[in-house]
Amino acid sequence: MKAIILAGGIGSRLAPYTTILPKPLMPVGEMPILELLIRSLKKHDINQITLSVGYLSSLIMAYLGDGEKLNIPIEYSHESEPLGTAAPLALVDGIDSTFMAMNGDLLTDLDFRKIVAHHRANQADATIGIYKREVKIDFGVIKADPNGRLTDYIEKPSFHYLVSMGVYVLEPSVLDFIPRQTRFDFPDLMKALMAANKRVCGYIHSGYWLDIGRPDDYLRAQNELPLLASYYQEAKAAA
Repeated sequence: MKAIILAGGIGSRLAPYTTILPKPLMPVGEMPILELLIRSLKKHDINQITLSVGYLSSLIMAYLGDGEKLNIPIEYSHESEPLGTAAPLALVDGIDSTFMAMNGDLLTDLDFRKIVAHHRANQADATIGIYKREVKIDFGVIKADPNGRLTDYIEKPSFHYLVSMGVYVLEPSVLDFIPRQTRFDFPDLMKALMAANKRVCGYIHSGYWLDIGRPDDYLRAQNELPLLASYYQEAKAAA
């Protein structure tokens, strides 16, 4: 199975780090987050990688090359201008069977084989990896009526949401819903599929997941990597 890893973003939320390195090459522990992801994919029987690159692509290509050092074929698809998260899929040649797409800044112990099996069992056109994320508000939250009279005061509440992990299993037919040479993100694609009555499913992952898009999450990744030490050691050995 082919996996398309989206590694072309500027990573503006992680500035100033990303003025020197593209976000997927930011190190977590002893290796870049992108290498950790590729090793994990290989462990779960993904046998071909296409990297969608743009910003500082020469650094990514210099580091990973054709994938020989990881023992997995790596190809590259280039976007000449930022196209969003979904539009770059339309630039990738040779997609004729079920494939995976994902962000290049994920730290997770997701079993990619299980989300693919879930996708096939549900005969889905698209399946989204889902994670339950706690969002803490660092302020006292006020509820008031239209006249400004307080009805509640909640000190630093926490809320739970089901969020996209940035991992997708897709059928080639979804590419027909992506406009060419214009910005188009995954929320746009999922809404277009649902509007066309296509089968869009979710797979809830209850293990570990972290997007390192923000400085505080990047620091958290460094601190929490020991929680995944054995998982990534296995992935490293498999590669």
